Amino acid sequence: MSNPFTAQVGAVLSADIAVPDHEREMQFYSRVLRTGPNPPWREDLLNNLGLPIIGLGSADGENARLPLQWMPHIQVADVAESVRRAVELGGRDLMHAKGEDGSSQRAVLADPNGAAFGVIPVIPEDHLPPVAVVPANVGGVGRIAWLSLTVPDAEAIRDFYTQVVGWTWQEVQVADEAGPYADYTMRAADGTPAAGVARARGRDAGLPPVWLIYLPVGDLDESLRRVDEEGGKVIRRLARDGGARDFAVVQDPVGVYLALTQAETK
Repeated sequence: MSNPFTAQVGAVLSADIAVPDHEREMQFYSRVLRTGPNPPWREDLLNNLGLPIIGLGSADGENARLPLQWMPHIQVADVAESVRRAVELGGRDLMHAKGEDGSSQRAVLADPNGAAFGVIPVIPEDHLPPVAVVPANVGGVGRIAWLSLTVPDAEAIRDFYTQVVGWTWQEVQVADEAGPYADYTMRAADGTPAAGVARARGRDAGLPPVWLIYLPVGDLDESLRRVDEEGGKVIRRLARDGGARDFAVVQDPVGVYLALTQAETK
């Protein structure tokens, strides 16, 4: 992906989190994400072209009310309508920023299982960073490589996000020892895959019902070694497509879940 920014309904623009002990968390992420010869991330956690993809804030002020989860920010057609639908469908309004005229600017919501996410208006094309050309010496543009959410009732959560953020969905057939079942790929307005909603069974059994952001690293083995070294925990390592998409679910020092994946090489 040469341009991680896309202006359309359902596209994920970025993700952030507010944490206690900000200095320790900053050290954890800067060490864990910056591996390999061309790290996808800078020391300040901007991507390797200097673009804001993930943000690490302090859990103070109004941020103290936010859950300890990485929260993806999803572009929607109408923030106020997304908030209304989320609450109507059993979700919660955690934070709702409005302009002086009362218009909704952005919001942080929680789905019925407690997974937190942000909704923002579709970004105008002329407000997007010009990153169409990636320098040849840059290994892989730091970005959110994927999002996944594992829940007991995948159909209900699939329908929640369809109505709240405007995603469409497609079944993904999988199976475990109990037989076949369906997970779901959620798609943005142009049909681009934006996220996965998985059933809490098979290989996904035991994962928490929060949004996992998949962050690419230059050397997954070294990153996982640093997770342990910096006070985090490796929960599970998995290989898909014959090892071509190796990734691991980890916890940071304050218990926040995320996934690390091996960055694509050019």
